[in-house]
Amino acid sequence: MPVNITEKAVVGMWQDYLQSRMDLKTVDNLPVSVIYPGRRNDDRGADFKDAIINTGRGPARGDIEVHVKTSDWRTHRHHLDPHYNRVILHVVYQHDTNKAIALENGGVIPTLALGDNTLEKNFRHEASLPCHNIGNSHKVQAVADRLDAAGEARFITQAENYKKSIEELGAGQTLYREIMTALGYSKNKQAMARLSDLMPLVKLEGLASGLKTDDEYLARCQAHLLGAAGLLPSQRPGRCLISDDSKGWKEKLEDIWGVGNQGEGMSMSDWHFFKVRPGNSPVRRITAMSYLLLRYRRGGLLEGLKEKFKEMAGGGEAKALEEGLMIPAEGFWKNYLDFGLPARGIAPALLGKGRAADIIVNAALPFFYASESETVLEIYRSYHALEENTLVKHMRGQLGITRSLVSTARRQQGLIHIYKTYCLDGNCEGCPLADV
Repeated sequence: MPVNITEKAVVGMWQDYLQSRMDLKTVDNLPVSVIYPGRRNDDRGADFKDAIINTGRGPARGDIEVHVKTSDWRTHRHHLDPHYNRVILHVVYQHDTNKAIALENGGVIPTLALGDNTLEKNFRHEASLPCHNIGNSHKVQAVADRLDAAGEARFITQAENYKKSIEELGAGQTLYREIMTALGYSKNKQAMARLSDLMPLVKLEGLASGLKTDDEYLARCQAHLLGAAGLLPSQRPGRCLISDDSKGWKEKLEDIWGVGNQGEGMSMSDWHFFKVRPGNSPVRRITAMSYLLLRYRRGGLLEGLKEKFKEMAGGGEAKALEEGLMIPAEGFWKNYLDFGLPARGIAPALLGKGRAADIIVNAALPFFYASESETVLEIYRSYHALEENTLVKHMRGQLGITRSLVSTARRQQGLIHIYKTYCLDGNCEGCPLADV
């Protein structure tokens, strides 16, 4: 019998109407209770990430894939796709086949059919989580206060981690590594951190020795960073279509990297480009670091950003430090998004205001708090809200709170802290919002 329901509607049933600890049965009559339904995935793979379910075998953490019919799993060829190997539960409306739901790695997962008459009434009328739409209550100020406290807890934890890193790596390498990691967004954070270890700050700043011009130093930094990353055109055969106009800069970087630097490094496969706009690609973010190194060539990256921070801590506006990090599209990168990929008009900034603010909140401020300045906490408390990422959007939706309530970076960080510390553990009872 045809099913008159869309996949979007089934997603909505899972996301919005599921009571968190309701006892359910899979199509094989196995018990399942849902501790946390997860968050929508904006990348390749399953519909929901970070879900927690409880089965007869104990808690399971991973992804949830949603379809209208059980047979859609094979129709969509998920059984051949390794991006679905983290799926722990297949959620459908109609169970229409008895074929096992197999993963690419050989695993088998259970199926939960929401359209079963014994389940349907439960899914349509129950609230999803204890905190669902808590922002619509009369205790809005209490929610705001707890977000402030959670945001501060996240900040202090980051600062403590930076203290350990400073002791192990030194202050300059720690700051450089954290900036590189922040430049990676969510998809390339680990790759950027690895690159910062392969090509440390002391080596990059040492490239300036004996050079007379800034252009020479810039080219050396770009060649070494992109070469170690495995992202020079010669390392991406068939991926970079080089035009005559772009050959000059490309050949210069290739010559600098040369045969002598073909040791251990990264490759194209280490980087994520899926659903990443060309203007935000790892190639451009790595290039942004080369321009930061050039900007602070004389005194070094650490001392240069310290001076910008002192302007801010002395009563200056946040834009002093933001401008110290922002990199417009310059030189070759003013006209190209990547090697052989011309921009339509002038290319976007290599490091714009939004990303600069993210680096300040997630890297610079906790670093300076850890290394020297108690005044940083006051700056952090009043720092303006950042561009919303997927975690903040998810948590605002889960709590039912408006953007106006999350008016500072601290409250946004509070949402992230609550998600990572409590939601991911299914620990609703311990959550700071439990008593609101």
